Amino acid sequence: MAYSYKGSISFGLVYIPIKLHSCIRENNIGFNLLDKKTKSRIKYKKTCEECNGAEVKPENIVKAYKYDDDKYVIFDNKEFEKLKSPKDKNITIEQFVNLDEIDPIYFDHPYYVEATGAEKAFILLLQVLEKEKKVGIAKTVLGTKETLVALRSKNGEMILNTLFFEQEIQKNPSKTPTEKPDKKELDMAKMIVQSMSAPFEPLKYKDEYHERIERAIEQKIAGKEIVAPKEEKQRTVADLMEALSESLKNIRDSDNIKKPAKTKKITKK
Repeated sequence: MAYSYKGSISFGLVYIPIKLHSCIRENNIGFNLLDKKTKSRIKYKKTCEECNGAEVKPENIVKAYKYDDDKYVIFDNKEFEKLKSPKDKNITIEQFVNLDEIDPIYFDHPYYVEATGAEKAFILLLQVLEKEKKVGIAKTVLGTKETLVALRSKNGEMILNTLFFEQEIQKNPSKTPTEKPDKKELDMAKMIVQSMSAPFEPLKYKDEYHERIERAIEQKIAGKEIVAPKEEKQRTVADLMEALSESLKNIRDSDNIKKPAKTKKITKK
């Protein structure tokens, strides 16, 4: 697995060289864009406004900041590197917090952390995070962006999660409804939640739409027509209490079907 970052983790005077590997593999199907009439590939060319449509090669493209009309300051990769302090190039843990103190809204991208030296110190940090149930909070620069990160232990592995800064989290634009449920409705909803509660098992959940697209591709290759999947139409109930009561009944009926009927044990006389 190719690494995404090479640097180090430090806490106090302890220094651990590491690599980061992305935990996520995008489960996407690649589709090409074609011209509807000719079925030829659509391609994108990078051109400049004063090049008469001529394509600009990647090595001739630079990053620039527009500070006034038609006025730019240009930055190259070496200049971006100059702006990084030694601290920015490494992951320096600033404090340790409890994992449940971090709202999931802050989590962005997860990485596996691989030690490339100082393995004893790496295992030490890993075990302390596990036993103390703590998360190390740090800042580093990935690419050209300073990033807040959280280091944690999971099943004997170290995971680094990039986090969003507080300034990046937008306020909810919608208003909270003012109408409140009564006690009976609340109690019924609690019963539904309790009846549907179970340990989280990630393997139970599959990308079914992805699988349908794959089957559709095979059908199209074979010259067959795509048929929409048949699903039972869901009935809606306008009255909230009636909807809650019927939902609970359906859940219990479903549970009874799943559970095998108990058979009486016949004892020989």
